Amino acid sequence: MRKKYSDELTPDARLKVKKNLVYVAIFSIVMLFAGFTSAYIVSMGDTFWMKYPLPSGFWFSTAAIAISSVFYVLAVRKASAESVKPTRMFMILTLVAGLCFVFFQWKGYGQLVDRGANPVSQVTVTKGRYGDYFKIKYQGQMIEVNANDYLINGKVLTEKQMGELKDFLKRFEHTVDPKGYQVNEAWSSKFTLLYQDEPVSLEQGKLRTVSGKELGYIEMRRLRFLYWNVRDGRGDFFYKGKLGKDFQIYYKGKELTYKDRQLYFENKRLSAPLQLKINQASDTASAFLYIITILHLLHVAAALIYLFRMVLITLKPTLTIDNQISIRLGGIFWHFLGILWLYLLVFLLFIH
Repeated sequence: MRKKYSDELTPDARLKVKKNLVYVAIFSIVMLFAGFTSAYIVSMGDTFWMKYPLPSGFWFSTAAIAISSVFYVLAVRKASAESVKPTRMFMILTLVAGLCFVFFQWKGYGQLVDRGANPVSQVTVTKGRYGDYFKIKYQGQMIEVNANDYLINGKVLTEKQMGELKDFLKRFEHTVDPKGYQVNEAWSSKFTLLYQDEPVSLEQGKLRTVSGKELGYIEMRRLRFLYWNVRDGRGDFFYKGKLGKDFQIYYKGKELTYKDRQLYFENKRLSAPLQLKINQASDTASAFLYIITILHLLHVAAALIYLFRMVLITLKPTLTIDNQISIRLGGIFWHFLGILWLYLLVFLLFIH
């Protein structure tokens, strides 16, 4: 039976051929990420752009992948010396550190979502924005909004007051129905709901203003969105926290400022077209962040499967030449993924 062409090559020749295939794969991935990072920069040119600190989970994952590369270097050295047990140990440690990278990346995405940086969201709150249609009085005092803070007389609501506000609005979460609705629970006299500055009362399960208007499907949808905004800590912006401290909004490379619920560009209030544009704008920055990092994570996941296979190889009593070649080639790709992540981290740190 005729031997395969690869079997006819010397170990050095086989290593060279397979290395070239790895380098071709690496080149393809480099071009892919170069395209995404270039598109990232281009997209910043004429749209509203969010900037905020990277989650701590990303920094822990960086440490994990750096440590994994050290373990892999040691594994390759031991494999070259045909020391099976040390090779096995360092390959297992590499795999564990790689899994830690995935874990901390996942934690990082959770931190982004907790902050309001979702894969698909808007920059500003438009649906259910407090004050557009509904306002609320608490013990006779009007609740106001400044950025993402809810205030009374200029003071941010306490944790207890915010809890009471959420409980008050929660009753409207499941009352949206085109065929009609029923509010079954009356609310505390501490709260007064206003629709277009008219007090709203609950009469036989329906909400009515003092002028007699019954709130319908559209108004109940707005109430539900208002509850979601209050529940999630949103006022005027989707990203949580304080504008200028926890996040910034840029337009054409210049940071916007905020005053009296209005955004300013170059010390001038946003024009009507720009205000409409930002109200309709999606958070492209976060969308790119998720695409770029998750795409890298998918490559890491594929490499982890390869690492698991290498661990299985080290369970054998000896390491063949082909096994050693496989481990060395896997190391090239794994180190590349680590370097690629460092590039993406630096890119996001200074650009995002």
